[in-house]
Amino acid sequence: MILTGGLKCLLPHVLRRIIRCNRLSISNTSGMAEGYKQANVVILHESLADDFEKFCHANNGPLPLLYRSKPGDWKCPTLSSDSDIRTDCLQYKMYEHGACTGSLKSLKEYSEQLKDMVTFYLGCSFSFEKAVQNAGIPIRNVEQKCNVSMYKTAVPCYSVSTFRCNLVVTMRPIPESKLEAAVLATSESKEAHGAPIHMGDPGLLGIQDLSKPDYGDPVHLHPGDIPVFWACGVTGVEAVINCRAPLAFTHSPGCMFITDLKNDNVTVRSSREVPQVRCISQDPLHYSIVSAEAARKIKTLETLIGIDPGDRGIIHLHCQDELLKACLSISHARSVLITTGFPTHFAYEPPEENDGPPGALAIAAILQALEKEVAIVTDQRAMNLNKKIIEEAVQLGILKRPVPLLSYQRESADSALMFLCENGNPGRPRFDHLIAIERAGMAADGNYYNARKVNIKHLVDPIDELFLAAQTIPGVTTTGVGDGGNELGMGKVKDAVKKHIKDGDVIACDVEADFTIVAGVSNWGGYAIACALYILSTCEIHDRYLRKAVGFPPLEKKVIWLSALPSVTKEEKLLKTLAQHGVRSGKTASLEMEVDGLPFYNTHSLVIEKLL
Repeated sequence: MILTGGLKCLLPHVLRRIIRCNRLSISNTSGMAEGYKQANVVILHESLADDFEKFCHANNGPLPLLYRSKPGDWKCPTLSSDSDIRTDCLQYKMYEHGACTGSLKSLKEYSEQLKDMVTFYLGCSFSFEKAVQNAGIPIRNVEQKCNVSMYKTAVPCYSVSTFRCNLVVTMRPIPESKLEAAVLATSESKEAHGAPIHMGDPGLLGIQDLSKPDYGDPVHLHPGDIPVFWACGVTGVEAVINCRAPLAFTHSPGCMFITDLKNDNVTVRSSREVPQVRCISQDPLHYSIVSAEAARKIKTLETLIGIDPGDRGIIHLHCQDELLKACLSISHARSVLITTGFPTHFAYEPPEENDGPPGALAIAAILQALEKEVAIVTDQRAMNLNKKIIEEAVQLGILKRPVPLLSYQRESADSALMFLCENGNPGRPRFDHLIAIERAGMAADGNYYNARKVNIKHLVDPIDELFLAAQTIPGVTTTGVGDGGNELGMGKVKDAVKKHIKDGDVIACDVEADFTIVAGVSNWGGYAIACALYILSTCEIHDRYLRKAVGFPPLEKKVIWLSALPSVTKEEKLLKTLAQHGVRSGKTASLEMEVDGLPFYNTHSLVIEKLL
């Protein structure tokens, strides 16, 4: 037997010859023939080959196709000069009608059957290990002298005919400080699965226990390591099992075919292609990926809305990159709850101001276009008003369809939990993300104040409780949008509000949101969220991460997303509608075309045009 010591330095053709002679005492090829591409192997009857090739193209993250042989062809000339697929993997698996019926060292005894079979060579993440190490990142399974960990997930692949299965992933522990380097090192290795498809809590993929991989060996995390998951070619094995072919062969997971192709990791990237990593949740731990170009565009949006037209001192409340992080979190959400409504005009009926609802509807419109579930929660006394506004927003073409309208009242200690979760179970939240935009926020003394320090608590339902409860529910994140510091969610910047905003020591909201977006006018924050979500949806790097590298980019939906964005015409019509319902400008109580005392034309209209 040949020991493993020098195998990483051997040339592929030498290593294949040793494997062919069955003279290796190793259980996997991770770390072998460093710098050369390795391949997963799937061998199917020729009648299934066309459908399997389509399945690979439809799921090219886990199944990047390197080569498809002709029936009965045991060689792969574009991948290697002198190979024989019957003998050149360390170990094979045989499947009959979906059941694994054997582990084999050679397929030579099945040469007759193989004459009618086609071999698929699929990219493997072992191929990028050298690039990862060159970036100064440890490969824990190589350090621990074991196979990589592989897990079945709850993520469905795109089905083609009889080929249907869930995604399989590999997991590599990566030090938190090296996450972005790991993404950079692997993102260009598209023939080796490319960038990760998930970073953080394995439960978000449906993986319950990292110590119990479905394939391979458990790999132990060091303190400070984050579990990082890449799409895996063993997805092809799952597809073979589920298609129940009478006879099929695959490599044994971890026992790859080693090619003569070198990994070429020298790539000149434009800023559009450089991925950046952002943490979007601590419980559960979750990171997302975005291109530098998309991040730059969203930063520009944040700067545009951050001006202070009322000279109230909001520049001191800004938190950098909150718009990007909030929108990354919303992008990953399935169901979003929005709240708005600031009854600052207590002497009028209705007491609502016209800053808030337009921004809320702009967010709702893009969420509908992105096919997310969205609902709005507001004060019970304002239900009829908001219902009319939503109906007219549909008629005006702002919304695709009516948004469900909810109200919340505290009836018991667990009312908020019951509202947010099915049967009050924190493991089954109805919403993944809560957004408050220009919503009256509770101050430290339990009251609600407008900017003039008038207590309006009698007009405000305790929707703050939903945001407080969300802090206790894993997987539910929150965003607050405001322009003065007394809005729900601004508790994150309450110290700055107390120091820099007039009467801030009294009016400052005490309730925090995970992300705080400060704008010159809150509506602008809503418009910016809509535009940022559009930018993320059209970012190839983020889209691939979002769909876990399975299926196809939804390019045909770009026109729908674009049409859902706010426009000067839409917002002009909506502002007139609000005035017809008696909803007034916040600062002046005027029913003219203004918001917060600022004229719509040449102020708000210009901001909308700049955002777009």
